[in-house]
Amino acid sequence: MENIGNKEFKFLTDSQVISVFESFKSTNPCPKSELNYVNPYTLLVAVVLSAQATDKGVNKATASLFEIVKTPEQMVELGEEKLIGYIKSIGLYRAKAKHVIQLSHQLIEKFGGEVPRSREDLMSLSGVGRKTANVVLNVVWGEHTMPVDTHILRIAPRIGLSDGMTPEQVERDLIEKIPNEYMEHAHHWLILHGRYVCTARNPKCDECCISSVCSKNGM
Repeated sequence: MENIGNKEFKFLTDSQVISVFESFKSTNPCPKSELNYVNPYTLLVAVVLSAQATDKGVNKATASLFEIVKTPEQMVELGEEKLIGYIKSIGLYRAKAKHVIQLSHQLIEKFGGEVPRSREDLMSLSGVGRKTANVVLNVVWGEHTMPVDTHILRIAPRIGLSDGMTPEQVERDLIEKIPNEYMEHAHHWLILHGRYVCTARNPKCDECCISSVCSKNGM
């Protein structure tokens, strides 16, 4: 245990970390992204649109969009104003539309219309930060990345996996503590756990598959 301010923070032991992810694995062996997409490009667009928005809201907006737009070339042809017509139900839709059109141009001009497979190249695209790049790398190519969203940032300390205060700190801790064999699905397990079980205000500890080992920091 370590002292964090005036509170004692309890980390999970290595064996407890394994127990947590074995429990997640037994409950949901192959978790998937809840964002709908048809190829790497549409996933990239969906993740950019999902910033400060729900997956459900993004899926509703992109359902008809992805019927006609599946490539950066088609997005550029559609244009910013018509794109806004599809995504205006999503928060920050004007800024997001600009990013999507710009990153589509960049994909065509720099990467032959293909989504690049390196974090550095992905993060060179308009509107793409480290979390978005990590999502694409993990979901499309199964790379062992750890995209830290608001759910993971909140529950990682509660569970006892990290005492980090920023996404970068939590990402580093989780990659260090989670055994490699669980990393392909780890971020989906944690996101889904935070979204549906370990909720912010009323965590469902009585329904939680890891309640017996969870550190329950701050609870």
